[in-house]
Amino acid sequence: MFVDIAVIGAGPYGLSIAAHLARTSLTFRIFGSPMRSWNRHMPKGMHLKSEGFASSLYDPNAAFTLRHFCAERNLPYSEVGLPVPLDTFIAYGHEFRNRFVPMLEETDITGVRSIDGGLELRTQDGQTVKARRVVVATGISSFSYLPPFLAELPRELVTHSSEHHDLSRFAGKKVAVLGAGASALDTAALLHEAGALVELVARRTKIPFHTFIQEPRPLWQKLRNPRSGLGIGWRSRLCTDAPLLFHHMPEDFRLRTVRNHLGPAPGWFIRDRIEGKIAMHLGATIGSARADGSKLRLTLSGTSAKNPELCFDHLIAATGYRVAISKLGFLAESLRTRMKTVEDTPVLSSNFETSIAGLYMVGLASANSFGPMMRFAYGAGYTARRLSRHLVAQTGTSRLPQQTAKNAELAID
Repeated sequence: MFVDIAVIGAGPYGLSIAAHLARTSLTFRIFGSPMRSWNRHMPKGMHLKSEGFASSLYDPNAAFTLRHFCAERNLPYSEVGLPVPLDTFIAYGHEFRNRFVPMLEETDITGVRSIDGGLELRTQDGQTVKARRVVVATGISSFSYLPPFLAELPRELVTHSSEHHDLSRFAGKKVAVLGAGASALDTAALLHEAGALVELVARRTKIPFHTFIQEPRPLWQKLRNPRSGLGIGWRSRLCTDAPLLFHHMPEDFRLRTVRNHLGPAPGWFIRDRIEGKIAMHLGATIGSARADGSKLRLTLSGTSAKNPELCFDHLIAATGYRVAISKLGFLAESLRTRMKTVEDTPVLSSNFETSIAGLYMVGLASANSFGPMMRFAYGAGYTARRLSRHLVAQTGTSRLPQQTAKNAELAID
C-alpha cells in the first residue's frame, strides 16, 4: 500500500516539513535520527552563528519557536546578540519532534528506487515502504568535503571537522586545523580549551570575523542595512525574502552567488577565545602532506615562516561541504544517473522537485536553486510552507490550515 509522502531525514528541514504535513490529511512517514547532524557532526560546546530569531524550527502556526522553548525552560535567550549554545538547539529540536512529529521512525533509509506509481524505500530495519512522493532532507553530513590530497592520507592522521562531536580525545596532542570559517575557528577554540596544542592553517591573510551589530539601531541604519535571517544587508535580505526570484535567475548567477555570498566567516563571539591563544599560519597553503609513522608532516607555502615544514599528531580539515548527488548511496544508481544536475547538484523545480517525478530535495541540496538561505536552518520555514502546499495541491485531498500566529521567520525590526 502506498503512502502519499515519505520524508527522509529528521533535522530542521525534515521535522519542519513533517510538522506541516501533520496538519493535512495526507498520509506520510518520516525516517531518520532526530537532529543527527547536530548531535553527531558538530563539536560539543560550540554556539550557532545564526541569531536566536533565525534558529527556530517551523510548525504551521509558529507556536513553538526557540524563544518559546527557552522561556519554558528558563534558558537565556535574545533575538539578537546572544549566541545559541549547540546543546540548547539540540534539546529544542528534540522537543519540537516530541510535540509535532511523534510519528518519526528512527531508522535509516538504505535504498530508494523507482517503481510503478512512485518510489520504493528500504529501511535499515528491513521494512519496504512505497510512496507516491519522496522528500530527501538528509542534511549536510553526506556532503563533507576533503581536498583530494588530504583524502588519500590515513584517517588516523587526517579527518574532516564533521567527524568530531567530542574533541576531548585530542588533549595533549598537537593538532592542525585547516580553514578560516566558523567551523575551523570553533574547532580550534574548543581544541585549545580541551588541552590540545593547536595551530591554524588558512589561505586567508586575515580571519574575517563577523561584526556584532547591536539592536535597536537608528532607522537610517535599518533602511541602509536591513537585518535578515542571514545577517545584515540588502543582499542577504533579498535572499531570504525572494527565494523564488532567485530560482528564476540565470544559472551562472545562482551558482556564483551561492559560492560567494556569506563565505566562510566565524562568529564575533569566538574572537576572544582564539586571538593570542593559538598559533596561526595565515596566507598559507599546504604544499605537501605526508604520513611519517604516527605523525603528519606538512609543508606550507605562501608563508614567511623560516621553517615551513610542520609536524602534527593530527589534522582536522574544516573544509566545508559540497553537495554531490553521487554521494547519496541510498539512491539507486538509475535515479542518480537519470537526475538532471549541474556541478553534481540537483536541478530543482520551483517546488523543490528533481527531474525524477515525485522525488524532492531540500536543505543544502537546494541552495543552487533557491539561494544561500538553504544552507541554514532558517530556510526550513520557507521550504516547509511551499513544499507542503505543493504536495497538498498535487493530491487534492486537503488544505493547509490557516496560520493563526505571526510567521516566525519575519525579520525583527
